[in-house]
Amino acid sequence: MLKDILKKGAISFAISSFAGAIINCLIDVIVSASGVKDFCSISPEFLKLFPTTAIAVYSNIMLYGIIGATFAMMTFIFDIPRIGFLVQSIIYYVVTAAVCLVITILLWQLQRYPQALIGSLLGYTVTHIIMFTLEYKNLKKDIEIINDKIGVE
Repeated sequence: MLKDILKKGAISFAISSFAGAIINCLIDVIVSASGVKDFCSISPEFLKLFPTTAIAVYSNIMLYGIIGATFAMMTFIFDIPRIGFLVQSIIYYVVTAAVCLVITILLWQLQRYPQALIGSLLGYTVTHIIMFTLEYKNLKKDIEIINDKIGVE
């Protein structure tokens, strides 16, 4: 099980890091094409945390990877049947929200912009509620199908 969790994490780390690098690159290309000189798609406050821009860029990419790896690795919680779907969802939400928000606060310096911090948290929470609701409906449907097959009303 641990091997599978780590494999999921590694794959998701690679995909998330690559996606983050591509998105930052696209932002840089588009902004530079519009005539802005010396633009970097990384927060200036984040850049100040590092001795060079290159280290900041690599750190940014690694942090995106950590977010993705966390989301993938925490799915193991849904394989633990004894705790129930609601508790699984709460644990998944709390852990992924903590990692995601800490990293995005660091990357985007959200503590400097309370509205952005609140908006990010609300957006994450609403997204999770939607995911939970859809999965709950799917589980209910699956239970009804199973009950029909075994003749339980």
